[in-house]
Amino acid sequence: MLFNFGIKDIIDILIISLLLFYIYRMMKNSGTLSLFYGVLVFFAVWVLASEIFDMRLTGTILDKFMSIGLIILVILFQDQIKRFLIDIGSHGKLRYFKRLFKHQQNNDAEHSKVMAVVYACMSMSKSKTGALIVFQRKMPLDNFEKTGDIIDADINVRLIENIFFKNSPLHDGAMIIADHRIKAAGCILPVSHDMNIPKELGLRHRAALGMSQVTDAVCVIVSEETGGISVAKDGAITVRVSAPELEKILSNSLIAS
Repeated sequence: MLFNFGIKDIIDILIISLLLFYIYRMMKNSGTLSLFYGVLVFFAVWVLASEIFDMRLTGTILDKFMSIGLIILVILFQDQIKRFLIDIGSHGKLRYFKRLFKHQQNNDAEHSKVMAVVYACMSMSKSKTGALIVFQRKMPLDNFEKTGDIIDADINVRLIENIFFKNSPLHDGAMIIADHRIKAAGCILPVSHDMNIPKELGLRHRAALGMSQVTDAVCVIVSEETGGISVAKDGAITVRVSAPELEKILSNSLIAS
């Protein structure tokens, strides 16, 4: 048997290993790591019963569960699967060619939009005005925009501050920025149920983290209690972010991507 082990088998094992690693990381970011372990245990039992011990009755029953279970997993994790496919389609050299043909004047215009958000966040931080701003990247956020009020306005400091003013009807929701415009405000985001989130972080932080777990969006949070600025990205949250750090994160994520 060992003499039949060739280069194709090594490549096959590497592909499966990379796929399992990516699924593990995706499940970990979305706070459903226990489900990943459960699927692995079920798969191991299925292989033992069907292939190794040749248990026909058990193997047949588990075969049925495997075919149905795959459909259920696709339904449960459609957002993560969508993000996985978008990451593949826009990875590596595609982004390189996009940056290669992007003009410097476009970069300057994009940077001015970033700075408008940074100035607004710093102003709201001083007045302890709560805010949640979501930046679309590669993954469309149309479904989340529909949960709020469509604005479709140019990005400027005063408009952002007015939307999150404490007496504003859109104050409690999230603002979504896409294609260098404020697309919607008062939007509802998925809340993360990750047990590792510090207890002092409120609903805005949980919503931002949940959004970063199911999409590739970058979320900026201004705390209403402390005025502190946080950023949620790729399933992780960074607290106590300064103005230069916020500018760097947004520039790297939105302009360089």
